[in-house]
Amino acid sequence: MDQVTSASLDFLENIAEKATYISDQTVTTADLSDVGIGAAGSLEVFRKYYEKLMVASPGPRYWGFVTGGATPAAIAGDWLTAVYDQNTQSTQGAGDVSAILEKETIRLLCQLLRLPEDFNGGFVTGATMSNFTGLAVARQWAGERSGRDVSREGVSGDLVVMAGTPHSSVVKSLGMLGIGSNSVVRIQVPAGREAMDVADFERKLIEHQHRPVIVNCSAGTVNTVDFDDIKAIVALKQKYPFWLHIDAAFGGFAACLPAQQHLLAGWEQADSITIDCHKWMNVPYDSAVSLVRKEHSRLQVSTFQNSNAPYLGDPSENFSYLNFLPENSRRFRALPAWFSLTAYGRNGFEWIVQNSIDCAQAFGTYIQSSEHFELQAPVRLNVVCFRLKSGRERMSVFLDRLNRRGKVFMTPTLLSGEAAIRAAFVNYRTTEEDILIAIREMEDVMRIL
Repeated sequence: MDQVTSASLDFLENIAEKATYISDQTVTTADLSDVGIGAAGSLEVFRKYYEKLMVASPGPRYWGFVTGGATPAAIAGDWLTAVYDQNTQSTQGAGDVSAILEKETIRLLCQLLRLPEDFNGGFVTGATMSNFTGLAVARQWAGERSGRDVSREGVSGDLVVMAGTPHSSVVKSLGMLGIGSNSVVRIQVPAGREAMDVADFERKLIEHQHRPVIVNCSAGTVNTVDFDDIKAIVALKQKYPFWLHIDAAFGGFAACLPAQQHLLAGWEQADSITIDCHKWMNVPYDSAVSLVRKEHSRLQVSTFQNSNAPYLGDPSENFSYLNFLPENSRRFRALPAWFSLTAYGRNGFEWIVQNSIDCAQAFGTYIQSSEHFELQAPVRLNVVCFRLKSGRERMSVFLDRLNRRGKVFMTPTLLSGEAAIRAAFVNYRTTEEDILIAIREMEDVMRIL
């Protein structure tokens, strides 16, 4: 364990110099031996042959996808999660009661995000499973409005899902839930935006008012961090009953900053919310939270309870995550988040969020003044979406060459059907110096492109 600690500290202390792209991806393979080499031997072999494959994704210049880092407190919590190895389910009774701390972590997280204690919350693996969880309860709600118990009878074709620019994990979840992506009624988005046109949304609600409607609301799209008008959507909820699911995977953390809270005005009225902790909260993979209103507890239990296991007890009397979330076996994922919340407090997370926004603005300023690049959308929060000014057919070549240099990593995307490059800032380690390094790399690539 001392050797593991030493290897870990070596990686973390030098992470700014580690490569963001691995060119040598060859490995040496060996058959399973009859006699093992021991943990120390395995560590030696790993470091010799496989450690080279470990990309600096928690580093300051890995701007691909929306990849956070891992703070020291979060790493401490994650190490201890493996040490204690709890199967977190119940808050009382015999055996493991680590769920007591998970519920406390949810309470602290809601305080950070300025959400009332109106939600049941629990940790899942990521935004995909958080969206799956919220939409699964929504499916049960929609079935009940059609006189069906979906968890027992299966999905009917009655319900409809509405969204402007849903994340791919939402569409994936609909497929896994048997609802299907074809059930999505797309709401128009204004030119240059990824947010719903509220007038078109109301027209669609009127058109489908005789069907159960589930609305997926984006609180921070991955390309431009655009927010649906939550306040206006909530107002329409008073006229047209629908289930409101808010995908706030990383955008929810904008609530940490007083200057950005308006983006989430009204989100406390949602029926379910997705929060992804291994993004802007900077805890290790895998970690996300599903929040579902407590008034829907009956629906949530009917969606996930283990009805064929009477030895698990009455879910109405004994709280267990076993009856509120998809997994029967659960890692103690709350512990890294609890360490983070208690170690850094509100001010610490305000700094993390503001630092990311400042870095994005600085990088966006460079793009705006560059002779080679141009913004494809305004820098709304912490993501910069841009493209080449000319020779756009070379963008994939440019990005490949940039990434292969191993100093900075970005990912391609499509915005309004056009190719673009996206740089997402969520890592607390990123500084102004990292922006300058990235700029130098980009300029060098353009000189030889």
